[in-house]
Amino acid sequence: MHQVRVAESVASELRARILRGEFSSGMLPKQEDLRDEYGISHPSLREALRILETEGLVTVRRGNVGGASVHRPGEGRFGYSLGIALQSAGTRIDELAASLARLEPLCARLCAENPNRGTEVVPKLRKVLAQAPHDDEGVSFTRSSRDFHAAVVDLCGDSPIQLIVGGLVRLWTAQEEAWAETLSLEGEYPGHEARAHATKAHARLVDLIDAGNADEAEAYSRKHIVATQQLVIAKVDGRVVDASSTRARRHLLSA
Repeated sequence: MHQVRVAESVASELRARILRGEFSSGMLPKQEDLRDEYGISHPSLREALRILETEGLVTVRRGNVGGASVHRPGEGRFGYSLGIALQSAGTRIDELAASLARLEPLCARLCAENPNRGTEVVPKLRKVLAQAPHDDEGVSFTRSSRDFHAAVVDLCGDSPIQLIVGGLVRLWTAQEEAWAETLSLEGEYPGHEARAHATKAHARLVDLIDAGNADEAEAYSRKHIVATQQLVIAKVDGRVVDASSTRARRHLLSA
């Protein structure tokens, strides 16, 4: 019991330090340094790291490489945890889509309502649009398109909404990328006209945000989101949300 209490105490201290951003290198100190710092045994430290690894805050590298990399909580890890819960509950992809269509447009509204949108929001959104290659297709186009949606959420200016909706966006993106990969392999990915329409829709949304038309920005965002989601929903046919596959995990836990 003593070893467990020591491990929990050390895990609590390391957790607080991770959340404060103390480990800017992205790695915890060497295990021998941590043992010396906290005056604990190797088994106690190992248990403390196991606790943090279970919480997704560190990944312990075993073998010759060794060390423990740090993961500060973010949209991707929140999206992964949420996705695992939704997958376990049997939540369908179309249900995830409906939730996102209700919530993501709120971020477009918040962007349009930002009094400093001309300097803090719009230039960054236009930069995302400008960086997207216009000849993209398949998974590549889907990724650049999803980058725009993520940017709208990231720039909404409300931290709790950004994290919650951002997690949903990351989870949906994992589903949409799987859809794009399947259609590309089958030669059925939407053609140039459909891709151009999506790109123009993004530009139109930025114009509405720039003009401060919050109502129109929210409504247009929802219309665009629902329209693009229908392409995915038509293919997945009642499939359950996927957060556990190698592809989904790679996307959600990449940041």
